[in-house]
Amino acid sequence: MKILIVYYSMYGHVLQLAQAAAEGVETVDGMQAALRRTEEFETVNRVIDGNEFASQIRDKQRNIPVCTLNDLEEADGILFGSPTRYGNMAAQMKQLIDSTASLWLKGSLEGKPAGVFTSTASTHGGQETTLLTMMAPLLHLGMIIVGVPYSVPGMLHTEGRGGTPYGASTVAGARGELTPTAEDLEIARAQGRRIAEAAKKLRR
Repeated sequence: MKILIVYYSMYGHVLQLAQAAAEGVETVDGMQAALRRTEEFETVNRVIDGNEFASQIRDKQRNIPVCTLNDLEEADGILFGSPTRYGNMAAQMKQLIDSTASLWLKGSLEGKPAGVFTSTASTHGGQETTLLTMMAPLLHLGMIIVGVPYSVPGMLHTEGRGGTPYGASTVAGARGELTPTAEDLEIARAQGRRIAEAAKKLRR
């Protein structure tokens, strides 16, 4: 069985969460993680060309395939990861979701477990609104939302880092200078594991 982890990451924070989630998926017997990225806009690629750090992150992802509708249709469960853009998902992720009308018509994603994860520049940068608004189209597609309960270690805290019941998250810093904490990555692993376990149970 396969869990698809599709994400958009310009500065690498969401990529790190995606990779941790993939590790979590593969701790479940019989489950395979598949990483896919969303397609970048040409206008943004031109901006990245002039940013040394963003260019390095883009180069790290070149071997990760761009997500297709077939990838979505064939997966047994899906995790969607996006940085926030004014409290909502990035346009690159929205473009992918907006392209799923044919899958919606066929009911191809109905009954599949799904989860969401994000990164923001600041601790109050829209993590929860981004995750909640990302869930809306998944509900329209008939997916079953899987969150992160407070029984997961590291969830109950008062520190300036990520971790929400709506999905894994991290704080990137105003200039992208921060990296996901060990706790943030462990929550992402737990979310990947939960999606895999849910898909396995639903298949039974």
